Amino acid sequence: MIIAAKKLSQVTTHMGIAFTLIYLTTGSLALGGLAAIIEPIINVALLPLHEGFWHRLRHRSARNATALLAAEKLSQTAFHLVIAFAVMYLATGSLAFGGLAAVLEPILNVIVLPFHDRKWDELAARLASSARPATA
Repeated sequence: MIIAAKKLSQVTTHMGIAFTLIYLTTGSLALGGLAAIIEPIINVALLPLHEGFWHRLRHRSARNATALLAAEKLSQTAFHLVIAFAVMYLATGSLAFGGLAAVLEPILNVIVLPFHDRKWDELAARLASSARPATA
């Protein structure tokens, strides 16, 4: 149950970051809402395909595991940048807003989500320790 709650909270946090960033840069609730809904949906729909590709590639070449992991993370970052840019550019027609979203949205996620995940991990640990029966 805690895993599902954490995932839902991650999605909500991601959507909140996208909405806030786009609203603050454009002043438009509509564009903020569009970014908050469309960008995470595209990421959720396409990311499993990206991860599957890299999973197959890593299994074919176990020798270069570290290099492949680094390449996968760079590819994932580029993936997020392209999606953020495309959503904002298509919504506004502005290369400037697209570029701003492409740079700031992933940076904000990298800053905020580790704190988010740490708090959820602390909650899970507290719940696990309180669920253990006390020994006398």
